[in-house]
Amino acid sequence: MELPSTKPYLIRAIHEWCCDNGFTPYITVIADERTRVPREFVREGQIVLNIGYEATGHLNIANEGITFQARFGGVARDISVPIGNVAAIFAKENGAGMAFEPEKAGLASKAQETVPGSGLDPEPPPVAPTGRPKLQRIK
Repeated sequence: MELPSTKPYLIRAIHEWCCDNGFTPYITVIADERTRVPREFVREGQIVLNIGYEATGHLNIANEGITFQARFGGVARDISVPIGNVAAIFAKENGAGMAFEPEKAGLASKAQETVPGSGLDPEPPPVAPTGRPKLQRIK
């Protein structure tokens, strides 16, 4: 008998820690065919999502995945992320949190994808951010 993953429990714990201490919890997600996220905001195969209670509706962090509703550009969207696609959870304000190793199911599907219309193989899965998040101004 295989033991259940500790990953969803750790995600819930860090989410609760962030909310209890006035921080904004963010997750980094590997976007693939199993995720339901706004594709126009995906960069380099990843998307960073605010999962604070103020930014989400009907937030559910279950053992299988994270589901919620959020607004992107004023438009409400239903978001669904399998737990295996969560690469990191961290506090926006200080970067404290935890990064996770990508799970094999996400890597296998990612390795079979190609970039549409380019005929090129995709880049390897991005590494989850470590340390303090950085904001860069682009002009």
